[in-house]
Amino acid sequence: MNEIFLEGFKRSLSRVEPPEDFSAQEKALWFAGRGNWEKAHLIVQDLNDPLSYHIHAFLHRQEGDHSNASYWYHKAGVKMPDISLDREWEEIVSNLNINK
Repeated sequence: MNEIFLEGFKRSLSRVEPPEDFSAQEKALWFAGRGNWEKAHLIVQDLNDPLSYHIHAFLHRQEGDHSNASYWYHKAGVKMPDISLDREWEEIVSNLNINK
């Protein structure tokens, strides 16, 4: 896990809006990190790539809709994790840095 990237991302949560240069996936995770599930879901629900599917799955897991989450984890090619939601959010955010 890239702690430096993760800490910078977490610091950005103090802003009123996500940074302009954030990708759609980064913005979705930013809103999720701020507790705005609806905005995060609105961003990823129509994106068609494995990372977006993973974020979508995470959001449905966060919502408590495990059958819907399971569908999106499968679509993302990711096993539904047995870790806290906070930990999963951190892992997804840290992996954003790898994908850049």
